[in-house]
Amino acid sequence: MFAYRSLRVALLGAGTVGSQVARLLIDEADELANRVGARLELVGIAVRDPDAPRDTPLPQELFTTDAESLILGADIVIELMGGIEPARTFVLQALGSGADVVTGNKALLATHGPELAEAAEQVGAQLAYEAAVAGAIPIIRPLRESLAGDRVERILAIVNGTTNFILDRMDSTGTSLENALATATELGYAEADPTADIGGYDAAQKAAILASLAFHTTVPLASVHREGITEISAAEVAAAADAGYVVKLLAICGRMTDPDTGEDAVSVRVHPALIPRTHPLASVRGGNNAVFVEAEAAGPLMFYGAGAGGVQTASAVLGDLVAVARRHVVGGPGLGDSAHAGLPVLDIGKVTTRYAISLDVDDQPGVLAAVAQTFARHGVSVEQLQQTTSDESGRATLVVGTHTARESALAETVAELATIPAVASVASVLRVEGAA
Repeated sequence: MFAYRSLRVALLGAGTVGSQVARLLIDEADELANRVGARLELVGIAVRDPDAPRDTPLPQELFTTDAESLILGADIVIELMGGIEPARTFVLQALGSGADVVTGNKALLATHGPELAEAAEQVGAQLAYEAAVAGAIPIIRPLRESLAGDRVERILAIVNGTTNFILDRMDSTGTSLENALATATELGYAEADPTADIGGYDAAQKAAILASLAFHTTVPLASVHREGITEISAAEVAAAADAGYVVKLLAICGRMTDPDTGEDAVSVRVHPALIPRTHPLASVRGGNNAVFVEAEAAGPLMFYGAGAGGVQTASAVLGDLVAVARRHVVGGPGLGDSAHAGLPVLDIGKVTTRYAISLDVDDQPGVLAAVAQTFARHGVSVEQLQQTTSDESGRATLVVGTHTARESALAETVAELATIPAVASVASVLRVEGAA
């Protein structure tokens, strides 16, 4: 027997993750009770259709369409519905009633995170969301608690398993993006509509959450620069491999100095990038995720593992649930997020990094000089240049690697390069990240 009463847990949503959470709550009830010091009683599961077929068998009497009644009778609400509405309404209702909330809803947090955090703080409730970023990988709690006394300088993260699987397959087999995407769909890595993944939208939501925690600053989703992988070609991936790099879709959250004001600021961006094969993130294969944190005192830290999957993500949900439930047993207010730093979020035009630009040019005298002069006019320093001559076309491929340059200057350089008569096209522009 436990001295503390049973805690009533309501579950909203019974999809891939929700079903596994419910199963584990039932199957591992005794073990979870021992960890919490009180029994966790799953009192109901709110779904749209209680009679819909499900892969995971669960007691039919738990299902209901009356989410509101379920919420109002719960101590802890687990929201795994996804999307913005009605999830936002239900979470606010739960927090308003004094219930703690565990959620894995990245879209909701990236869009309405400050509103939800304020609602939780007003009543002393807990809002936990470890499952919202990188699936089973524990990264929210380390940023929120373990590194709260440190100064996080930068985060480089692979937080979308679908795009990592696609780019990894392109790198390992030489196939096209279209073929790699088809394989990802067949194997269940990609949805029928993969836009959120390959367009970078999913990663941008996660980047906003990570940056907000790391820099104690509210980062609106609209402030995250986003590019997807839809324009990445097999030729680019092969050229990267030849040069000792791998292409990854990165979420990059960095602390920086505003070059115009000299004040502290942050930048948050999602885009494909070249990473040296010696960097730890280069070895992240298949559908896995990884978060590489650079902190002032702790130094470099790497968090790696499964970024998706029902059982894997359920692990993160249950970890939050146990922590939240323990607060009921031992007492004390909920742990809130800190956004007191209030740093400005800079436009990507102020970011500085290195670049690799591939040009399709006429193989004739004077081209190299014209290209070099264009870079010099915009203050972009060339570090290396490689030219490959085509056989019969009279064209050559020119790959220019730059020293660190400002994004706005690079954009102006690329725009002018496209106007040079001998430049047939600017084939690709990729940022280089993670290099020493």
